[in-house]
Amino acid sequence: MNFGKPLTPEQTAAYLRTLPAIRERCGRVHALAQEGKLEYFTYHPEKEADVAAFCVDIIKRDFGTNFASIPPHGRWRHLDAGRSRVEPLINKWKASPNPPDDKEITKRLLDLFLVSVLLDAGAGNSWTYHEPESGLKFSRSEGLGVASINMFEEGFFSSDSQNPHKVDAEGLSRITSDRTASAMQVSSSNPMVGLEGRSSLLLNLADALRASPTFFGSSSRPGDILDFFESESKPEGPTRKVHIFSLPRADLAQDADLAGGVSLGDVWPVMHSSRRNGGSRRARPFHKLTGWITYSLVEPIQKILGWQIEGIEYMTGLPEYRNGGLLVDLGVLQLKPDALPSSFYPDANSSIPKLPPSHPAIVEWRAMTIIELDRIADAIRQNLGLSPAELTLAQVLESATWKGGREIAKQKRPATGGPPIDIESDGTVF
Repeated sequence: MNFGKPLTPEQTAAYLRTLPAIRERCGRVHALAQEGKLEYFTYHPEKEADVAAFCVDIIKRDFGTNFASIPPHGRWRHLDAGRSRVEPLINKWKASPNPPDDKEITKRLLDLFLVSVLLDAGAGNSWTYHEPESGLKFSRSEGLGVASINMFEEGFFSSDSQNPHKVDAEGLSRITSDRTASAMQVSSSNPMVGLEGRSSLLLNLADALRASPTFFGSSSRPGDILDFFESESKPEGPTRKVHIFSLPRADLAQDADLAGGVSLGDVWPVMHSSRRNGGSRRARPFHKLTGWITYSLVEPIQKILGWQIEGIEYMTGLPEYRNGGLLVDLGVLQLKPDALPSSFYPDANSSIPKLPPSHPAIVEWRAMTIIELDRIADAIRQNLGLSPAELTLAQVLESATWKGGREIAKQKRPATGGPPIDIESDGTVF
């Protein structure tokens, strides 16, 4: 036990990789906001009721009072944009001459969902994907999702031409920016933000798979992480229980390699003005990519195998520009006048700044988003008379805040539908 002694750097690093650290460290930023001590934003808690009401209207519009039918936030939704794709793929496997069992089906979905999430960082306002089979056209997360499942079905991520519907390190190591651009229909007239970073993530994934046989087995396959989860689980009648802490712990060494070699992954230092005199820079962990992966992997494990996931309440909301944009567009957070120099406003005709993910204003915004999503979720539940078990945070993200962030952005900026604060994307963090 530590008994109050200062943590060593190794202990601090280990703590910052945990789920509880996200709320604890972001909660410190929220406490400063309540004191009016944020450096870049003013906080208007009275506007939270407006956000909750806006979200409740969306939930009732799309689901009526059938709240149990709200799916969890996960990559499955994007893969089914416009039409069902995942279930038909599962049915295709089941109808094959040598049908896989449920465990292998789940492994294939984990393969697919993981690479799809890694390809999901913002593609920009201009890129679109035209699906040949359906004739439908998609942009942003849905476009990246539809492109990724089509790439998966074509064997883009597999080294085995006889088994195209899988992902392995050897297949990933063959990926190039040119191949990715071709598969995603990128051209001079259809540009994508962060193409190089997206391809690098997949190459780094190949290295991470090979370096972690405990998690991904000798086959260096993402889906084989299911075997590790099974070893961490406990039988409970005909099913199994596995704790949520097992999933992030196994998640590609906490994004370390996937985040361009940053040892802690999605963790950023920030210092507020109230602490500048004699203060120290404090790290704010977000682990957005890990969270998005975890939400996405949990669903097939629950749906196909029927496993129970314990400790899901430790999961946080995702600190990205849709959830965070909702808070800015509806006035909970307001960027302080003159907080940013004119150099961060590249378009003289626009009031929208563009910042790198490392900028302290973005760190402040994301930290506030984590805590505000909890508060908005509670306000939505109170409005609807539901408990956290009856309307989970994952359901709130899916049916309300993420969707609400997109809808209010389209209302306020119909030409682009972009966020109120633009982030320089390299295809990794967002």
